[in-house]
Amino acid sequence: MTEEKKLFKTFLWLAFFSIAMGYMESAIVVYLRKIYYPDGFRFPLTPIETNIGVTEILREAATLIMLITIGIVAGKTKLQRFSFFIFCFGIWDIFYYVFLKVLLDWPRNLFDWDILFLIPVPWVGPVIAPCILSLTMISFAIVLTSFERHLKIKTTDWLMLSAGSLIIIFSFIFDYISILLSQTDSGNSEALLSEMNNYIPGTYHWWIFIFGECILIVTLLFIFRRSKPGMNYHITDSILTIDN
Repeated sequence: MTEEKKLFKTFLWLAFFSIAMGYMESAIVVYLRKIYYPDGFRFPLTPIETNIGVTEILREAATLIMLITIGIVAGKTKLQRFSFFIFCFGIWDIFYYVFLKVLLDWPRNLFDWDILFLIPVPWVGPVIAPCILSLTMISFAIVLTSFERHLKIKTTDWLMLSAGSLIIIFSFIFDYISILLSQTDSGNSEALLSEMNNYIPGTYHWWIFIFGECILIVTLLFIFRRSKPGMNYHITDSILTIDN
């Protein structure tokens, strides 16, 4: 079996695993919304018991550990392990929303707001934003692993990829960080809790998200620009093979 076929088979099995994880995640959310949002999910968020909140945070941590672990197990090199992790993350996240649509007929559209994550503070944003990021991650994973032998990735590239990712994350937590900073200065813990409990999203900070996405894409282009000369022939041969 050629390396290309082995890689395709690996991606296929990882996709099956991630889709199953997406269903499991959506099933848990179905139960939670049945309990806390019987009339449909909406902001402001309904306060939940401390033990349930802690359980949710630990569940999210466990989900990340599972995705990282499957990447490590499936990959042979550091780049493959990283790529398989972000591939699984992207597939899992997209199918999470696919199954929510099937099970709850939600979201009504891609611009509905959702609570995306809870670590270290709540992440919020329109559904389309994490979906765009997931598609970016899937594309990156396939491209990086397909041309791994021809790529020269420097430490600065990893720093830029990390910076782009952190900027995107910042777009999700911007509002909650702003609330924390404003109320921390006042020292009023009750006001802080009240404002967080009554938070309703307004306008998503698309400019932050797009800036982060641009950094990721430009970094990948720089990596390709520094690629080994043989990569050009590899791409050309692949295109010719497809054409024939």
